[in-house]
Amino acid sequence: MCGIFAYINHGIIRDRKFILETLVNGLKRLEYRGYDSAGVAVDGKSSDDKTYPTVLIKQRGKVKALENKIFESDLLDFEAEFSSHTGIAHTRWATHGVPNEINSHPQRSDDNYEFVVIHNGIVTNYKTIKTFLESHNYEFESETDTEVIAKLIKYLWDNREKEDISFITLVERVIAQLEGAFALVFKSRLFPGQCVATRRGSPMVIGISSKSKLSTDNIPIMYSSYASREAASFQAASFQQQILGNLLQQEENIANNTKEAVRVERLSSTAELFPENESKGIEYFFASDASAIIEHTKQVIFLEDGDVAGVVDGGLSIHRLKRGKTNEPTTRAVLSLQMEMQQIMKGNYSSFMQKEIFEQPESVVNTMRGRMLWEEKRVVLGGLMDHISDIKRCRRMIIIACGTSYHSALATRQLLEEMTELPVMVELASDFLDRKTPIFRDDVCFFVSQSGETADTLMALQYCKNRGSLTVGITNTVGSSISRLTECGVHVNAGPEIGVASTKAYTSQFIAFVMFALMMSEDRLSKRARYNDIYEALQELPARIKEVLALDDEIKKLSENLHNNKSLLVMGRGFNYATCLEGALKIKEITYMHSEGILAGELKHGPLALVDVNMPIIMIIAKDQVYSKLQNALQQVVARHGRPIVICEEGDEECAKFASHLLQVPHTVDCLQGVLNVIPLQLLSFHIAQLKGLDVDFPRNLAKSVTVE
Repeated sequence: MCGIFAYINHGIIRDRKFILETLVNGLKRLEYRGYDSAGVAVDGKSSDDKTYPTVLIKQRGKVKALENKIFESDLLDFEAEFSSHTGIAHTRWATHGVPNEINSHPQRSDDNYEFVVIHNGIVTNYKTIKTFLESHNYEFESETDTEVIAKLIKYLWDNREKEDISFITLVERVIAQLEGAFALVFKSRLFPGQCVATRRGSPMVIGISSKSKLSTDNIPIMYSSYASREAASFQAASFQQQILGNLLQQEENIANNTKEAVRVERLSSTAELFPENESKGIEYFFASDASAIIEHTKQVIFLEDGDVAGVVDGGLSIHRLKRGKTNEPTTRAVLSLQMEMQQIMKGNYSSFMQKEIFEQPESVVNTMRGRMLWEEKRVVLGGLMDHISDIKRCRRMIIIACGTSYHSALATRQLLEEMTELPVMVELASDFLDRKTPIFRDDVCFFVSQSGETADTLMALQYCKNRGSLTVGITNTVGSSISRLTECGVHVNAGPEIGVASTKAYTSQFIAFVMFALMMSEDRLSKRARYNDIYEALQELPARIKEVLALDDEIKKLSENLHNNKSLLVMGRGFNYATCLEGALKIKEITYMHSEGILAGELKHGPLALVDVNMPIIMIIAKDQVYSKLQNALQQVVARHGRPIVICEEGDEECAKFASHLLQVPHTVDCLQGVLNVIPLQLLSFHIAQLKGLDVDFPRNLAKSVTVE
């Protein structure tokens, strides 16, 4: 949920102002991941030109507040120059401890700032480690789980068995004791110019910029013998005993200086990436997301779970505590990002959310580009081709997701069942895990996530992989954990989505599932007429979306009548029930207004009690197989003095008789009508939030990428 950014320059002279501006701008790109507090750590003024004290600047609030504090400070010489420097920065979404300066990151190891660390994720065993460290007289000042990590590396340094222990070795020893999901970046005044980063369950990407050719495009992984030996020693111990036992064993080994002292054995000490012409220098950028890196470089390395990346004297090496499966890659490749800088800029729009709503005619085209073979009337999803026969033979399909991604699956479930004639389950990842749902080898499990890093969805993915099912990823982020861990999948190509409230990713996920349904049924004669109708409707869809967006002014006027209300009901059924849920979620997310998506078929079973003249109600009524049932529901609402706003198709005279306000959208095939019907709700939530003076892109208490449970 938090945003991590680090900048390391080696052999390239940069002044402190440039370094701080780079760190702050990196945080601004990551602010969607958390924005209740932020902080940076850089080198301070040197007394001997060899060692530099670490300076921490932290501030509650958004990155802009931190930026003001930094550049209004008179404690720093902004013109001081560094040929080698490590700076780290963090924007926080609070999990442990309220948002304030003390709980903000970076967290420090001691009053001398010997080690500082930034962290995205949750350490689940931090209380056990904290108890151990407190028993050794280490004092804590924050409420965070992250401070435990800073104190633990300090403990290991204080009790080191030899003076020349490396920074990377210390970090490896730290993560061997940690449980949970995390991405970490460490900086130390004891190791100037060095930086060490690691990940387990939370994303981390490294950007590389140099005017010289790089020494390699594939960095060999080096392994440690430490973790496997320790794991064997404490295999039978309880969880708490393992942690305390490992630490106490290290303490005993160090004290006795025995042959069993912890050591790290490397396959090679020279397997690293560096510029071939070292006089031209090199820069590294560590980040939670590639959007923070793209303005600096397109050359990146995506770290895998368990990787420890270290920059020492300008060289980058990658380490792991233990070997994995026999077919596990033994290198990490330098890749080229396809993202462009203008994709993550607002342009002429007032917010990213508004920009992303209006990008949907283009984003759905990008989702279909190269996959919808219009002249041949075929669908080719290249990422699924090697496994399509297995999918067609499956027993059932299970789609697992959270939030908006869950709604995109729910919106297309009816079509998937119709076109495949297979049972389709749609599951919330958290509930799926809580129930320990039975999974079989002939199931096909889909995992849907805009970021590809959603923690609950990733845990569900691992659960299904362990039970032998075929796993399919549907994501918007190339190189994400879900895209790498699944056997096959579809990248929805919606483009970067910065606003916390998802808009264009929803419609692109929707289209991806529709294309999949067509691909599964293209050889069925009984489905051919339906196939052709949907195919033609997809070709016209971008133009229909533009027509809906032309209603923006009308929707803005409507929002003026709604923004002072405390609650809002959204009703529908059939293909549009998911539209109601998604629209209600958007309203909740960015307007802070209570909103509920209601299945119109359940109206008489409780929700009708909420209906009166003062309750704002939106009804979605499409001319599909449940049209007559929705007309009945509309009349029931009106009979209770309700004044419904109706989203319907153009020319619907029946709805016009009963609606207090009519929003007419173009007609399309029933299974795609939800794409058009959700856009007025996206716009409505946007305008209500603006009228309330709220931050549309960064709603309170939320973050874009949910990387913790």
